[in-house]
Amino acid sequence: MKNSYARRLMWPVLVLLVLIVVNIAVTGFDFIVPSVNDGRLGGAFVNILRRSAPLLLIALGMTLVIATKGIDLSVGAVYAIGAAIACQMIIGAEDQSATGLIFSAVALALVVTAVIGAWNGTMVAYFGIQPIVATLILMIAGRGIAQLVTGGQIPKVQDSSPFTQLGRGEILTIPVPIVIAALVLALLALLTRKTALGMLLESVGGNPEASRLAGIRSKGITVLVYLVCGLCAGLAGLIGAANLGSADANNGGLWIELDAILAVVIGGTALLGGRFYLLGTAIGVVIIGTLEDTIINVGLSSQWQFTAKAIVVFVVALLQSPEFRGWILKPFKRKPEVPAPAPAEEVLAK
Repeated sequence: MKNSYARRLMWPVLVLLVLIVVNIAVTGFDFIVPSVNDGRLGGAFVNILRRSAPLLLIALGMTLVIATKGIDLSVGAVYAIGAAIACQMIIGAEDQSATGLIFSAVALALVVTAVIGAWNGTMVAYFGIQPIVATLILMIAGRGIAQLVTGGQIPKVQDSSPFTQLGRGEILTIPVPIVIAALVLALLALLTRKTALGMLLESVGGNPEASRLAGIRSKGITVLVYLVCGLCAGLAGLIGAANLGSADANNGGLWIELDAILAVVIGGTALLGGRFYLLGTAIGVVIIGTLEDTIINVGLSSQWQFTAKAIVVFVVALLQSPEFRGWILKPFKRKPEVPAPAPAEEVLAK
């Protein structure tokens, strides 16, 4: 099992290393070497990790959903809802720096987004609605909900508010978004690989009916993973809003669900459900973030962004395919030597 896991991660890691080498060749070693400015860790690659933190949070939740043979297209809208609730609550207060206010705003946003995620899971598990349909409904309606929360405006939080530290602050020189994303990754990895939860997820995704007959509460697990996905999307929205100091209901988290699905696929998790790879998803997120910088560094226009992502997914998918690798390596494989048939006289003598 460990060998299979390593083989799955080998190809995304190889693609990431190629992108890093290309950037080093174009911009020099400053691309990968971190620096400390004003007590904060910086540098090109660190900035990629910081910008990719919201995508990583969403992609981790998406990985769990896909492991149960589902999909969540509403994470971008949930991102916008979480950001809108927190920012609108903060700007409505006289003192935007009050610790209790910030805590209440963040808690309310996370509770609402978790409930939205649980609602998606309930629609899928208990009402039998296809995941793509159930989450598409909220994908469309969610941004309208975010606009209703903000009154069609873009609420702006004061730069002095502690809320902005979620996106701009640092802990021991490490940017807060990176710390939050790393903690969530570690927590989910611990829960899914050190407890029975991961096995139950893979069982439900591999064969839901067999899991039910074996006594696994597949419906409850389905609701749980959608709840976690909604919670991760809400947390990502809070980080994004804190970084910008505002919440844009129209553009906040727009199309981030597609990048999250791309990261999951690049990381080796199949959309058919079953086995999932959280570390592979994290590598896929870093690949996407590095690719966006690579396009700029090599002098290509931003219009290449979507095409380049598609090419990377295509290449990684081919590298992960045993059939494709076998076809490529076939000319280099030595054919087994077939012993020559014994002469007819020896056969007759026996």
